[in-house]
Amino acid sequence: MMNALKKLEAGGDSLGAPHTSQVKGSTVRELRPRGGRSPWRALYRRMGDRMVVLAISPEAQVNRRGFDRAVRKAEERATKVKEETT
Repeated sequence: MMNALKKLEAGGDSLGAPHTSQVKGSTVRELRPRGGRSPWRALYRRMGDRMVVLAISPEAQVNRRGFDRAVRKAEERATKVKEETT
């Protein structure tokens, strides 16, 4: 996960597949360590000039309920962060 986070830090918005993907129906993206071969995901979103990791989740095909729960938590956290910074 740390190597994937370093890639996100270095690549920012230009980091593409297979390292990152938009979560369908959500405002967050998933960071996919090891080019998607890891069973874990970091859910993040750009907020202003920063990339903010909002949750760590299992990969959707490994644990769909856990992934969906983490996406909901990430969305809630993004709302709180946005409210606190405005």
